[in-house]
Amino acid sequence: MDAIFIPQLTKAPERTEEIQVQDFLPGLDTLTPVRGVIRVQHQGNYLEVSGQAEAIITCTCNRCLQQYNQRLVVDTQEVIWLDVTANQINDLPLEREVAVEDLLETLPPDGYFYPGEWLYEQMCLELPQRQLCDLNCPGILSTAAESSQKSVDSRWAGLEALKKQLPG
Repeated sequence: MDAIFIPQLTKAPERTEEIQVQDFLPGLDTLTPVRGVIRVQHQGNYLEVSGQAEAIITCTCNRCLQQYNQRLVVDTQEVIWLDVTANQINDLPLEREVAVEDLLETLPPDGYFYPGEWLYEQMCLELPQRQLCDLNCPGILSTAAESSQKSVDSRWAGLEALKKQLPG
């Protein structure tokens, strides 16, 4: 996806550019190409960016380690403020307090907007934190527990004998 030169966006019809997406995004492993649309509208002192996209990814279950496919769906909207100081790099300390109102996305008004990077970030935000192939996944421990009951490791034989002597 090509970068959008922000000043050029003001000359577009309705100050809007719509990008049809049907491509694999670099850095994001998907089984299918990401399909969707990104809409960027210049609103004077900010860009209104919205996107709807979907793809299928392969996940590994956190419980049983089986692989399964999952659909990623993005349907989001974001405001990106245009600020002339957006790309100025100052001598900032490594740690500093930041007010909540400073947690905004900003771009220089004479800079570029990269829709591919934006869509990549949105897709990454939709990746499941907890990957489960099924809500009732028994996990890897259930089969390991069954097999361990049948054959006890000889190193644990002393403990097993002690456990049998305890009243129970």
